[in-house]
Amino acid sequence: MLSEDYSTIYNLVFKRNSVFVGSVFATAFAFQGFFDYGVTSWYEAHNKGKLWKDVKLKLGDAGEDEDDDE
Repeated sequence: MLSEDYSTIYNLVFKRNSVFVGSVFATAFAFQGFFDYGVTSWYEAHNKGKLWKDVKLKLGDAGEDEDDDE
C-alpha cells in the first residue's frame, strides 16, 4: 500500500523535471503566503497598542492642524 502511494507521487511529481520544478515553485509560493500571514498576525498581536495603526486612533485629529502655518 505504501509503495503504491510513493509510486503515484513519483509518477505525478518527480518523474518529469518540469513538473517537479513547477511544484517546487508553487509550494514555495503558497508557503510564503501562509508564513507571511502567520508572522504578521503574531507580530501585530505581540505589539498591540504600540503600532502606528493603534496609536493613530488614539491621536485622532490632533496632528492635522499643525501644518496650517502657511
